[in-house]
Amino acid sequence: MAIMLNYVAELQGLYGPFTMAERVVQKIWLRKDFIHDRATLTDGRAVQIRSVGAWNLLGGPDFHGARLVIAGQEITGDIEVHFYQVDWRAHQHAADPAYARVVLHVVLFPPSEGEVPARHADGRVLPTLVLLPLLHRDLEEYASDDALEMITARDQWERFAELATEPIEQRRAIIHDHAQRRWRQKVYFAQRRIAQLGWTEAAHHTALEILGYQKNRAAFLAVATHYPFPRWVTGIDPYEIFSSGELSWRQQGIRPANHPLTRLRQYQRWVAHEPAWPERLGRLLSNNAKLGEGSSPWRARQLLGLKDQRTQLARERLGSAVGGCRLDNLVCDGFLPLLAAREGGDDLFNRWFYWYLGDFPVGLRQALPKLALTGPHGQSLCQGYAQGLLGWVLQRDACASR
Repeated sequence: MAIMLNYVAELQGLYGPFTMAERVVQKIWLRKDFIHDRATLTDGRAVQIRSVGAWNLLGGPDFHGARLVIAGQEITGDIEVHFYQVDWRAHQHAADPAYARVVLHVVLFPPSEGEVPARHADGRVLPTLVLLPLLHRDLEEYASDDALEMITARDQWERFAELATEPIEQRRAIIHDHAQRRWRQKVYFAQRRIAQLGWTEAAHHTALEILGYQKNRAAFLAVATHYPFPRWVTGIDPYEIFSSGELSWRQQGIRPANHPLTRLRQYQRWVAHEPAWPERLGRLLSNNAKLGEGSSPWRARQLLGLKDQRTQLARERLGSAVGGCRLDNLVCDGFLPLLAAREGGDDLFNRWFYWYLGDFPVGLRQALPKLALTGPHGQSLCQGYAQGLLGWVLQRDACASR
């Protein structure tokens, strides 16, 4: 039976505190969901990650049998993951023989100036890698992904029962407020990505990230970096990318439709159909209509023309290469936040709120009609209510951990 200790830290986010479990940091390492080709130890030496090792859910180091190259020297051993460098001493790992083979200490936050480095029992300094400067996204988004996974794993209606005791209008107002926070957080990150990469590459990175799904997001971001948008416009062979051996693909437990090679080929067809899609994106996602108070999702979609926009977007911009739930995720997690970041303001919030739900955990889907946030049997499921409910869950977990 797994006995992994789930240490939790309360962190300060863009819109207040949130909690993050240490397993989230372990998942970041496991999936190489960071800019690993720029990894540098705290002492300045470069480190290459040949294998992250096997995730250990029992006692002892978090990963066994990792393969690294540090300053040109190949090293095999265990990995220990913490929030802070001082956690090594706080947990007394140096005195535990089980940690004698640890060759790398992976921490989320950089050590304080002048902080004593972590050491083995014989006094050897333990090489340390700081993840925070290498992350693709905000910490809150990594924590959100973990929350979604946990909700997917089992029926957690009891997590939402507290919200169900609120009057329906108050319930909707609470969820609407959390949805606005989630929206602004997505726009804020989109602003940062545009500032770092420019509009075209930001759109390119975002599209590939979403096509990669959670299991292959890090690999698809690496594809976006190694194969920038102009390379796709001039022509590229997805099979060569997939079979190059440069990327760590995760294929176990993935449906054929979500296979990374299938998604790479979809993007190839998309770009071939519309080579200027980043610049032409906004023409189908504008003209935000004014909505009355308490508009139902069905009525709001009529006023905003979302059904026709969804169809036209899939056909005219994406060449029908991507559709269904993955298209909805592209719009809500990518296109609309990017456009709002470029154009400023919250003018696209209503469009995002009432857009079709896309991929979301079954637990959240089932909770929405129970909370009377949608029609019976989940009719008119929309992005805003689901995102707001997720935001409420994250805040509730943060309060419970204090």
